[in-house]
Amino acid sequence: MATQTAPAEALQQIQHMMQRSSRFISLSGLSGVAAGFWALVGAYIAHNRIASYYNQYEQQGFTGAAFQKLERDLLVIAVAVFGAALLSAFYFTWRRTRISGEGIWDRTSRMLVINTAIPIVVGAIFILTMLQYDEWRFVAPLSLVFYGLGLVNGSKYTLSDIRYLGLLEIALGLINTQYIGYGLHFWALGFGVLHIVYGFIMWWKYERKEVN
Repeated sequence: MATQTAPAEALQQIQHMMQRSSRFISLSGLSGVAAGFWALVGAYIAHNRIASYYNQYEQQGFTGAAFQKLERDLLVIAVAVFGAALLSAFYFTWRRTRISGEGIWDRTSRMLVINTAIPIVVGAIFILTMLQYDEWRFVAPLSLVFYGLGLVNGSKYTLSDIRYLGLLEIALGLINTQYIGYGLHFWALGFGVLHIVYGFIMWWKYERKEVN
């Protein structure tokens, strides 16, 4: 039996080495779960902040100062959620690379970061330009679309599951363009629920055996 299984094990090792040379396969599914959790927390805080603004609006009417404060608060919430998700992704991926003995910053991980970041950075600049002209209606759908494009663009340097997550984010963002008043709900669904579901699926497929 040992002589029969040896070639199969050797083939798996060769396949694993080839994947490591072209793809960053140590991306942790728990980082997706953590990102989804922070997104839901951020959506909850943003929902309460928006509700507080409208309560004040009903009592005092529209004031430019109050609306500008709402804009700043929502922007701070979004930046805080992104920062927390980024730190969580780094921590869980770093922890997985320590277990597997692989490096966290090599050519494939650099290509993954660069190719994922290009559409996201372009989208962030475009959204900030929209905010400069007080255009908020398409912030949520555009953030989903550009984020999805980033995942699709970077998926060729990591696990293929990321590509499907990116396509779902894009589809969700496009649907959101037809339901503008529900941007926060789509934001929570895309960045929150989808991240948690896909993060758990990736953990179950690729990391569960490592833990056991």
